[in-house]
Amino acid sequence: MNKTSRISEAEWQIMKIIWSHSNITAAQVIEALDGQCDWKPKTIRTLLSRLLNKEAISFNKQGRTYAYYPLVSEEDCLKSESQSFLKRVYGGAINVMFASFLEEQDLTKDDIEELKRILEKKRGN
Repeated sequence: MNKTSRISEAEWQIMKIIWSHSNITAAQVIEALDGQCDWKPKTIRTLLSRLLNKEAISFNKQGRTYAYYPLVSEEDCLKSESQSFLKRVYGGAINVMFASFLEEQDLTKDDIEELKRILEKKRGN
């Protein structure tokens, strides 16, 4: 996927389905989204087309049907979105972001211990 091509919120919904059901047809994507959103089938096909253009997905042609599969991993997309969010909202200052999140959230002792473990592991690297 082109690094400058970000996946929109609507495209994320499509990607989540493709990540969990690789080699899925447009009809199956439409069915999976039934009841989750009120998009028309044409809208879903347009989103699939956009994801193809962004090189986030590709397809195998099976007769007259296209089976879509991801070209980018969910993990890679999450990392990219996290970096983009950090730069866009907090100017790249991770300490400011963490402070903001931690002040607003109620954390359990387990949450705090997990955060400590993560920071200690990071310190060791």
